[in-house]
Amino acid sequence: MRIGVPTEIKVNEYRVGLVPGSVRELTAKGHDVFVQSGAGAGIFADDSAYEYAGAKILPDADAVFAQSEMIVKVKEPQKVEWERLRPDHILFTYLHLAPDAEQAKGLLASGATAIAYETVTDANGGLPLLAPMSEVAGRLSIEAAAIALRRPTGGRGVLMGGVPGVKPAKVVVLGGGVVGTHAARMAAGLGADVTILDRSLPRLRQLDDMFQGRVRTLASTMSTVESEVLAADVVVGAVLVAGASAPKLVTRDMLRAMKTGAVLVDVSIDQGGCFETSKPTTHANPTFEVDGIIHYCVANMPGAVPNTSAQALNNATLPFVMKLADKGLAAFDRDPHLAAGLNVKDGRVMHQAVAASLGFDRLGGGKPVALAAE
Repeated sequence: MRIGVPTEIKVNEYRVGLVPGSVRELTAKGHDVFVQSGAGAGIFADDSAYEYAGAKILPDADAVFAQSEMIVKVKEPQKVEWERLRPDHILFTYLHLAPDAEQAKGLLASGATAIAYETVTDANGGLPLLAPMSEVAGRLSIEAAAIALRRPTGGRGVLMGGVPGVKPAKVVVLGGGVVGTHAARMAAGLGADVTILDRSLPRLRQLDDMFQGRVRTLASTMSTVESEVLAADVVVGAVLVAGASAPKLVTRDMLRAMKTGAVLVDVSIDQGGCFETSKPTTHANPTFEVDGIIHYCVANMPGAVPNTSAQALNNATLPFVMKLADKGLAAFDRDPHLAAGLNVKDGRVMHQAVAASLGFDRLGGGKPVALAAE
């Protein structure tokens, strides 16, 4: 198969869809890989590293899309990219379509087959291509919160771990999945006072065993969320409903009762955010203030550490890229977990949660939505 790797163009995105090591695995099996010149600059992988791995370097994104059957990216395609897609293209990347109707319409109009990393599943019901970036984002959320808490950046002026004789910051993590677990681990490691809220009692038991008393666990209800958020110095939003928009757990009214200078870090922002007042931000301008509360809502947090995150992502995605390269769309018949990643095909939405979140019943040339359950 002919596989294309364009340069990522989302603001402050430094990752790359395939690292040189992954390219070498693909070319060794006879696949052609076309890499846009400079695509690996964000991870300090120059064109010669890709050429050594067997890739052909092309001058621009137009050439990459024109030459390729499958496009492998990191972030959701921007308008100029979805306009380059053809009906015979396979797009494999993070899509996060639920809160992004404009992108959905663009992909549907293209006729391309779009597979979302974030909805590919595994045998245990997990999301293996989301997990590595969730690990990175969870850990980064605490680093970001620690900086935002400082007085010069508008925060309360609280040191995350405190000092002898002074209380540490109170950190509340909403969601006990991969993001929440890694956020709690980082916060507890810095000496913060950490509480995780989750709706699953079995998961809370697992977390309790995992942290051995270093982190408190609470069943998530409207009352516990409100009471913990109002007492917090930092709230990390780490909730996820696969393919769907994140639920709004923190309302505008809650903000007015929170501690002035408290920090909200919305790791769920790619799926629309779990705070009512959230809006996407960038690494260049990561925070904004509403009612005295600092919001950190960077939509591509792992992009800040591209060497770590690109390699971690490729460790997870390469087996699926290889299946698609070897078998094409027939790979769906052989791997139902990869098939769960199918979001758009032939101008139709193919994932039930995505379709429901978008509110679509007809879209893309008037064709009816097809749901995975069908």
